[in-house]
Amino acid sequence: MTIHLYGIPNCESVRKARKWLDGRGLGYTFHDFKKEGVEPDTLSHWADRCGWEVLLNRRGTTWRKLEDAQKEDVDREKALALMEEHTSLIKRPVMEREGDSHVLVGFTQSEWENALC
Repeated sequence: MTIHLYGIPNCESVRKARKWLDGRGLGYTFHDFKKEGVEPDTLSHWADRCGWEVLLNRRGTTWRKLEDAQKEDVDREKALALMEEHTSLIKRPVMEREGDSHVLVGFTQSEWENALC
C-alpha cells in the first residue's frame, strides 16, 4: 500500500499528518504543492472522489487576496482552475493510497485511523 501525501511542508495540518504517519510506521511519498504544483488530472480526480467544495480552501489568506470577480460564481471548472494556479487554495493535506479510490482532505485523526489502520 503506497500512501501519497500532498501539501506544503510548513503547514501545521500537514505536519500533524506526517507525524501521525511516522508514528505508526506508515511509509508515504510527499508531494510539495509549492515546489511541484498539481496536475489538472490529479485535481479533477480528487474532485471526483471528495468534491471540489471540500478541496477549495476558502478560509486562507490566498482566498481573501483574490479579486472579488475571481471569487464570484465559483463552480467546479473555475475552482479547479484557481487551485491549479494558486496551490495554496487546496485544503491540506490531501492523502490517497495507490489502488484505492478514497481521498482524504484535511487531517482528522479518527478518519485517518479508519482509512489506514
